[in-house]
Amino acid sequence: MSAAPGPAGSVLPAPPPGWTLEADVVVVGSGVAGLTAALRCAAGGARTVVVTKARLDAGSTRWAQGGIAAALDEEDSPEQHLDDTLVAGAGLCDENAVRTLVTEGPAAVRRLIAAGARFDTSRGTGGIALTREGGHHRNRIAHAGGDATGAEISRALVEAVRAQGIRTVENALVLDLLKDAAGRAAGVTLHVMGEGQHDGVGAVHAPAVVLATGGMGQVFAATTNPAVSTGDGVALALRAGAEVSDLEFVQFHPTVLYLGPDAEGQQPLISEAVRGEGAHLVDAAGVRFMRGAHPLAELAPRDIVAKGITRRAAEQGTDHMYLDARHFGADMWETRFPTILAACRAHGIDPVTQPVPVAPAAHYASGGIRTDRHGRTTVPGLYACGEAACTGVHGANRLASNSLLEGLVFAERIAEAVLDPAAGPDGGSAAPARPADTGAAARAVLLPASARSRIQRVMTEGAGVLRSAASLAGAADRLAALSGEAAEKRPEPGVDTWETTNLHLVARVLVAAALRREETRGCHWREDHPDRDDERWRRHLVVTLTATGAPAGAADEAAAADEATGAPAAGADEAAPDASACTLRTTRTTAFPPVVALPKEQQ
Repeated sequence: MSAAPGPAGSVLPAPPPGWTLEADVVVVGSGVAGLTAALRCAAGGARTVVVTKARLDAGSTRWAQGGIAAALDEEDSPEQHLDDTLVAGAGLCDENAVRTLVTEGPAAVRRLIAAGARFDTSRGTGGIALTREGGHHRNRIAHAGGDATGAEISRALVEAVRAQGIRTVENALVLDLLKDAAGRAAGVTLHVMGEGQHDGVGAVHAPAVVLATGGMGQVFAATTNPAVSTGDGVALALRAGAEVSDLEFVQFHPTVLYLGPDAEGQQPLISEAVRGEGAHLVDAAGVRFMRGAHPLAELAPRDIVAKGITRRAAEQGTDHMYLDARHFGADMWETRFPTILAACRAHGIDPVTQPVPVAPAAHYASGGIRTDRHGRTTVPGLYACGEAACTGVHGANRLASNSLLEGLVFAERIAEAVLDPAAGPDGGSAAPARPADTGAAARAVLLPASARSRIQRVMTEGAGVLRSAASLAGAADRLAALSGEAAEKRPEPGVDTWETTNLHLVARVLVAAALRREETRGCHWREDHPDRDDERWRRHLVVTLTATGAPAGAADEAAAADEATGAPAAGADEAAPDASACTLRTTRTTAFPPVVALPKEQQ
């Protein structure tokens, strides 16, 4: 058996912390979710520290082009927004979580505006200008700077954080969760990369830890995600023993600027808002192939459009299609989509006069660290929000522009839980917990930095838009082999090896879940199981790491539950690529039951 990536309770090999900070709350991440949580916690009197991997404004939020979805128009309603979200989620959304999102969302957006965010307004009415994106039946996407919504939101929140004097540690890679003797969160270890307030490995001690670390798009060769999106929060949570769910549902954005078959790393996004304003998807002959494929044509949910592009490309022996918006004219391109226009022209393509070559690329992780509706994970004191979390809102496929709204709404709810003792057992200001000694903790196997590109190739080839049992099994074997090689080479701890190890862990869990889910649903497309199977698979896969497979009794209980509901057995050995790496089990309902029981009126 190959070396495992480390069981629950393991940590990354790293020097002991050489410095510490004390806080009530440590927020890891500086996107819309992290900064919103930090602002609300600090406003409530909690000593708050923000840790971020690069600069405060360098996370994924700044790259968001299209906008933020909310029922802000008088002709729209939260109920209609809920319906569109449930349809996009392909039967796996937690309806209660979605209802929380859409009902609390409009007020959260207005608070964001009050905090300084400036959205584009309508020339006619002076109100917020709203547009449509895929899967929406109403104009409900608020945007800023034409196609620079994320940059504007990031600007406003960063300015608010600095104005409030919240302590920040920039250029810092989070390593592992600290726990006290009772198993509660007690802070994090981190490594500052030479340009922050401290050098080297240190720690922030705090009884509440909020993970808002963003996505894991860098696990694939081509992605819209920035270089910092290496799955650090999800990997940390897995090593800490938290539950993770729905990692198989990776959304591939259908319209990413095609830069050739060997393009790697972050690719320029062509926002869905371009199609919302009337751009057409065409093949090389100019045929609109999405007509007749879905009632919404180019504005179908993203999984449908990505599959449509992939199918048409395969039929024609190519690897990309085209987005035609020449009819917009120069003025509209320059005023509504200046960022996209500049990116295209930088690569030698002028969308004013040419169709833009596009292809799907990894974009958004619908799954993540499993939480309830106040962001609580299965580890007491540990919270998660934003793309790192799995709140149940997105189901099997995120509805366009719901991600920024999710970050706002659930970050505010995390602050409520942290600050208010009545919000549940994890709520309220806890006495500073002293971290337990981690000297005896198991050390994860570090992968060399050179393995990063190999992981990305394996994932793109075996677990990309098109998947099958054969491709996924091959990916699992190749990823497991990397562990064995790493165990023999023993690379030195450092930022590159830590990031690569995190990518490897989330890749293995993703592949294990995708191999287990024998159906096509949402953005999970199995060629060997092309149909959606509600009878067997309208359920969530929940993943935890273990040292030797399932904990005592867990596999038997899961198998019995699955037998009662007609699902396949949930034993660990056949589900995971390596039995000592992870255990998969299924929930018996479509919704995520709360991790902590709350009074009904507080849910």
